Amino acid sequence: MRPFAGWLATVLAAGTGIAHGGSAAFDYTLHCQGCHLESGAGTPGSVPALAGSVGRFVRVPGGRDYLVRVPGVAQAPLADGELAEVLNWVLRRFGPPDLPADFVPFTAAEVGRNRHRPLTDVESTRRVLLEAFDRDHGAATAP
Repeated sequence: MRPFAGWLATVLAAGTGIAHGGSAAFDYTLHCQGCHLESGAGTPGSVPALAGSVGRFVRVPGGRDYLVRVPGVAQAPLADGELAEVLNWVLRRFGPPDLPADFVPFTAAEVGRNRHRPLTDVESTRRVLLEAFDRDHGAATAP
């Protein structure tokens, strides 16, 4: 059991400082990192990168709603407040430079209102939102 405990401690401490139980970084490690990776690079061809694109969503109408309703987010086994903290952590970690200076953090109430409305066409919604960002801000759409 000791080798596993050492490995787990190393994984949780990698890259983002020490992640401890009950923190947004720890929750990201447990519930998101398997697909989006520690770096936020995603899994090419199946899981979009967070790094380089996630901050764009909070700058277009419907983008905040989208981030909460993405199935992996909406179905995460976290309370609304914990999920809000993970979203805020992800945006601060992987969102710059696109995160607006006046970014308003997600709240438990906002997550609770939106996470129970299924998002059925994730890829199309993502594409439309990133195209809206490109029109409004002149950046290239992330893959």
